[in-house]
Amino acid sequence: MSGSLFIVAAPSGAGKSSLVNALLAREPSIQLSISYTSRPPRPGESEGSHYHFVSREQFEAMVARGEFFEHALVHGDWKGTARHTVEAPLKAGHDVLLEIDYQGARQVRALVPECVSVFILPPSREELERRLRGRAQDSEEAIVKRLANSREEIAHLEDFDYLLVNDSFERALDDLCAIVRGHRLRRTEQMRRQAGLIEGLLA
Repeated sequence: MSGSLFIVAAPSGAGKSSLVNALLAREPSIQLSISYTSRPPRPGESEGSHYHFVSREQFEAMVARGEFFEHALVHGDWKGTARHTVEAPLKAGHDVLLEIDYQGARQVRALVPECVSVFILPPSREELERRLRGRAQDSEEAIVKRLANSREEIAHLEDFDYLLVNDSFERALDDLCAIVRGHRLRRTEQMRRQAGLIEGLLA
């Protein structure tokens, strides 16, 4: 694969989606892979923009056909990345970003060991709960479940290459952009991306 693959994961409420969207605005050359999910849309969510929404039966049929690059059961609902949204762009030389959970990230790292993975933390447990309640999207039962699940998610942070704390959105965004740019400036990456230039300079 000739493009670079980036993974961003976090517990619910850490600000992952907001940071990813801001990163993509700064770095429009990165393609975001839109995940599939078996849950229904939340208020304000639209098909193909936030997720591809399918029934549980449709999702499980896609799993059986081997259509997913990664998939996992997250907060009681299936989520997954279709192969065609990752493999084709990478082969074409495009950078791709996956906004997934730690379970999916583990599967992706096994397939693409050279991927760049980032885990985002909230500044405190109290702030995490405040953000979850401030979204006004989930029931009390769902919020309690997400807070409980966050411990399991955070326990896997050692699996990731980079760790960011989203205490200041602008600083966290700057750090996320720096990770992307730093990876692109690695010698091995630059030799691949600037092969024509290097060849001309050595002629």
